[in-house]
Amino acid sequence: MDLLRKIVLLSTFLVIADSVPPTCYSAVLRLGKGITELMGRLETFSITKRCLANLPKLYINVHNSCVMVKLRDHLYALDNLITPQCRELKRIAVLKLRIKRLYNMINRVCYRDLVFFTDDCAELERPPPPPDPQEDLSK
Repeated sequence: MDLLRKIVLLSTFLVIADSVPPTCYSAVLRLGKGITELMGRLETFSITKRCLANLPKLYINVHNSCVMVKLRDHLYALDNLITPQCRELKRIAVLKLRIKRLYNMINRVCYRDLVFFTDDCAELERPPPPPDPQEDLSK
């Protein structure tokens, strides 16, 4: 019986230790990646593709100091879409909500937690380079 209690206690400890809450940095990374993927998916739908045609591409890199300017520009552009049909689309509203959430997280919640490694604003409009296949072999 004592062995069973130790096993249950150990397994409970492992579950609790594995469920560490995300840090602000990891939440920003995850949300930025999600926004980039959502933009890519929205460009495949015919309805949302024409709505996003006037917007520049956005590939979020939270280590780029221009990310706040690009997020703010996209929020302004999404708020002022030309056609009212585009403004009322739920998918566009979800995109706008996620961009606004990321902007607020970086600006208020994670203020001073992020480190910017680059300031190339044009980089945020180009897709990231594909991963190096040599890196996958080392894992």
